[in-house]
Amino acid sequence: MKNYDAIVIGGGPGGIAAAYALQEQNKSVAVIEADLWGGTCPNRGCDPKKILMSAVEAKSRIEKLNGKGFNGSPTIQWDELMAFKRFYTDSVPSNTKKGFEDAEIDTFEGQAEFIDANTIKVADEQLSAKQFLIATGQRPAILPVEGQEYLQTSTDFLNLDKMPERITFIGAGYIAFELATIANAAGADVHIIQHNDQPLKGFDKELAMDLVDHLKNKGITFHLNIDIAKVEAVEPGYCLSAENFELSTDMVVVAAGRVPNIESLKLDNAGVNYSKRGIIVDDYLRTNQAHIFACGDVLDKSHPKLTPVSGFEASYVVKAMNGDTEPIHYPQIPSLVFGDQKLARVGLSEKELSENAQKYHSKTIELGSWFTYFRINDQEAKIKLVYDENQKIVAITCFSELADELINYFNLILEKKVSHEELTDFIFAYPTPASDLEYFI
Repeated sequence: MKNYDAIVIGGGPGGIAAAYALQEQNKSVAVIEADLWGGTCPNRGCDPKKILMSAVEAKSRIEKLNGKGFNGSPTIQWDELMAFKRFYTDSVPSNTKKGFEDAEIDTFEGQAEFIDANTIKVADEQLSAKQFLIATGQRPAILPVEGQEYLQTSTDFLNLDKMPERITFIGAGYIAFELATIANAAGADVHIIQHNDQPLKGFDKELAMDLVDHLKNKGITFHLNIDIAKVEAVEPGYCLSAENFELSTDMVVVAAGRVPNIESLKLDNAGVNYSKRGIIVDDYLRTNQAHIFACGDVLDKSHPKLTPVSGFEASYVVKAMNGDTEPIHYPQIPSLVFGDQKLARVGLSEKELSENAQKYHSKTIELGSWFTYFRINDQEAKIKLVYDENQKIVAITCFSELADELINYFNLILEKKVSHEELTDFIFAYPTPASDLEYFI
């Protein structure tokens, strides 16, 4: 049986960052991966999705300038776009594993199972360690409906050889919106089905509905307050049905949440506490077993389960494993829906704002006439600022083609408590989104 100072279970962004940091401390380290080296984000998550979205953004840019220097709309060549995506993703697993090997970090492929609190099994080997870090992430949830075997996920969508003529997404969170935007731009007839009347629950409702209206104008059909009960295979595709509802489609993608990858770990053998939301940890990312830690999307936590959050937690947990750190403190975490029009927010959560509505007030600013947005004809651009009783900005939501860039500036301003006076001490390149900042703060 091989013995290590630390074993990292999961070769995704969190596990990778932690493994290298542990190895730099001259610890003997092993990493175990049950699926693709590199994890969800670079293989079948944010990175390939953003590569596909680059075509959507380029197409939209030209369409917005129709009659202003361009005519017509470019057609996305799906096979070429997918080949571009695969050129990136195909090498991720091998490059990730080689990186570990070059750093003299041992790698094991297969499902890790705890035998007891100090020993795990992977393939035909048993391994032991002084400490463990669980960073196994999560996967798309499958709805428990009749015909669930016909449901596909974001993983399937991001590897489509051919875009179907009709595609339906169940769920109205950010993943559904982003994939629907890609499919629509690629020429598919797109439908989004949501069980209630509130798409993008974690975002400002006013601006979220602006994004809904934008996508409707692009040709995407929304079906709200529909709780799908059955999916049937019919020639030439599928039929979705619910009470007083029926829809035919060629592909059904479920995007109704994700579940932590914990079932196969046999955590009970190690005495590790967990819930259906993930592994339970304290403020040091430590489980109830003092030598077993966890980070990333596998956690039962209230903070967003996002790749940069996993990286932040990985950097922290290595210090916690050495016992030389304070309880974890999360900075501001921005949330973003990518698309040709993006929706981004940072600050106090919508839940907290709604639960204490009497303490806050807001102002919405139309940005279409501002030069930054006028020059790209982003006539829908808006920003909403939420203030507390002392006129301090506590939350910001942006709806714009440039929202992804803008929200990072606001994230820095809120986190560092930058004042208007301090902003005016800077000279930013003009004209850019940054040069507008002093007019918001």
